[in-house]
Amino acid sequence: MHLSDNVTVADWIRRAPKVALHDHLDGGLRPATIIELARESGYEGLPSEDPVELAAWFRDAADSGSLERYLTTFAHTCAVMQTKEQLHRVAAECAEDLAADGIVYAEVRYAPEQHQERGLTLDEVVDAVNEGFREGERRTGGRITVRALLTGMRHTDRSTEIAELTIAHRDKGVAGFDIAGGEIGNPPARHLAAFQLLKQANCHYTIHAGEAVGPESVHEALQVCATERLGHGVRVIEDIEFAADGTATLGALAAYVRDNRVPLEVCPTSNLQTGIADGYKAHPIDDLRRLGFTITLNTDNRTVSGTTLSAEFQHLHEAFGYGPEILYDFTRAAVEAAFLPLPERTRLMDEVIDPAYDELAGRV
Repeated sequence: MHLSDNVTVADWIRRAPKVALHDHLDGGLRPATIIELARESGYEGLPSEDPVELAAWFRDAADSGSLERYLTTFAHTCAVMQTKEQLHRVAAECAEDLAADGIVYAEVRYAPEQHQERGLTLDEVVDAVNEGFREGERRTGGRITVRALLTGMRHTDRSTEIAELTIAHRDKGVAGFDIAGGEIGNPPARHLAAFQLLKQANCHYTIHAGEAVGPESVHEALQVCATERLGHGVRVIEDIEFAADGTATLGALAAYVRDNRVPLEVCPTSNLQTGIADGYKAHPIDDLRRLGFTITLNTDNRTVSGTTLSAEFQHLHEAFGYGPEILYDFTRAAVEAAFLPLPERTRLMDEVIDPAYDELAGRV
């Protein structure tokens, strides 16, 4: 796949249709919106009321190298996501911002239990967010489809309740379930009852694993909790031995993940910020790709990490020389892994993604 003569790599990255499977709603608010909502609601805890300074503060906190420090940033965003109006606005702007980055399908996750400080019920939270996503889709002229993933928090005991909520809102804008939060000391199997409930209801779910904890977390997510996808999952690299000549020997777990094509929701910038590697060239994504793992590329938290999906593509192009062929493969993998019915995934590839790539390659 070659670019047409009048298309640069940067231009192609910006224009290429993209798919995001791992994007947190509370990690992607516009800084100006955070400030405005804080003023309206009386929240006085922001570290700055200047949008540029606030964006920089989030990035600096994220660059700490600690997942736990990284997670403290969400106290500020969740504080201004406590009413129907706030949730509607944030969700609509999320859809607009993703579409502006060329994303045509997104699964955006959030934890409903974190938005009840002003008395909203769980159902009211979900309805407000879904209505916001639909508004954002309308504002973009239908250029993007957004579905929600409802997240249970690892450190609380409400995961079964959120699983029930997911099932209740399935096919009404909710695509599936997730667990998130501090991985250390909060293993996936703690929420086994929720996963069993979802499995019995034939409902999709993914699990954050292999981000702050190594292969044992990935193993538990897969073999005990039977996850369909791995949120991050990159520390499965620790179950692979590399010889001096570059030859790789996969452990049983790594081989299982690769051979069963378990999708990895890889978020390079976020991974660097939480200490997985010290630079893009050292990130495990290239080794995992070359060994045949199923890779999807994601942002995790756009505002907190100071990134976009286009920026993630650009980082990998600069680090590994990735061109359109490889990034197309990541996009196709994301479509195939999406919690969408097969006809919708087929339509997305045949009617949206493939024609756009053909146009960028000058084949139409």
